Amino acid sequence: MTQAGATLMHRETHEAIEAVERQLARNEERVCALAEQLRRQPPRFIVTCARGSSDHAATFAKYVFETQLGLVTASASPSVSSIYGSRQQLEGALYLAISQSGKSPDIVEHAKAARRSGARVVAMVNVEDSPLAAAADLVIPLLAGAEHSVAATKSYLCSLSAILQLAARWKNDAPLSEALAAVPQQMRGAWELDWSPLVEGLGDARNMFVVGRGFGLAAAQEAALKFKETCGLHAEGFSAAEVRHGPMTLVGPGFPLLFLTQPDETLPGTLEAADEFRARGARVWVAGADLPVSGALPVAAVRHPACTPLVEMLSFYKAVNALAVRRGRNPDAPPHLHKVTSTV
Repeated sequence: MTQAGATLMHRETHEAIEAVERQLARNEERVCALAEQLRRQPPRFIVTCARGSSDHAATFAKYVFETQLGLVTASASPSVSSIYGSRQQLEGALYLAISQSGKSPDIVEHAKAARRSGARVVAMVNVEDSPLAAAADLVIPLLAGAEHSVAATKSYLCSLSAILQLAARWKNDAPLSEALAAVPQQMRGAWELDWSPLVEGLGDARNMFVVGRGFGLAAAQEAALKFKETCGLHAEGFSAAEVRHGPMTLVGPGFPLLFLTQPDETLPGTLEAADEFRARGARVWVAGADLPVSGALPVAAVRHPACTPLVEMLSFYKAVNALAVRRGRNPDAPPHLHKVTSTV
């Protein structure tokens, strides 16, 4: 049987550390120039457009831009242009398209439509000569390098770092910039952390919830997707606020939940929700830095809570790869999936 350390997913997850470090250095001049333009001509609002893991990065962007810059950030539906042919009123907007391949026809068409409508189109894309890059006013390359495993890992993490670099430079936020500069070294520590209790505990699981809030909501969505695609484990990602509504009725004794936290204002409420589920007999793991709680999974400490998903997801990707192998699956080539999904 394939060993967990022999998969492409394992190798590419580890490569994310160097990729993020490389990206921050190489993109500095380009991102600073864009940030200066955005300060001189602030957009009225921000629109993101993406699918799959990149759309989870867009959710992260929403929380980063709205909390750090105070700009309303909304997610676009590509089919509005590609299927319905509806023209959107995006004049004066910053339109941020996020993609690994830059080849999905619906994302490309929506970006072209946004540019025709007067939006400033910025593409965060891993393939710099892609159709999406050609459709944009400016490209911020992810610089993740080639990614061969179907399960996106380093391209996702590089999307998060690109978003944080843009926000930090746009805001002229020295503490956030310094915190982000320290992340590659913190990711090296995160790689060594032990998440084996999660791997051992989910060996036979069939259904579960992943819960986060604020900066961690996108992490919960992304983790749930990876459980599904690499492990064949049905997982759903929820906000720590939303999970206490309808979904709560599904949770009984032994039901597994993974909570992803960061050290900010969302932490008390998220831990309270974890306690509530634990009291109902659920099996609960809580990922966080130095958390004195039952079922704690270690997370590398960072200098700004918005940087937490970068180190937290690195540890998670390593663990979910090991879980996939334990369950007898190949995380590099999940059934019925392809690296590039072409939608119109």
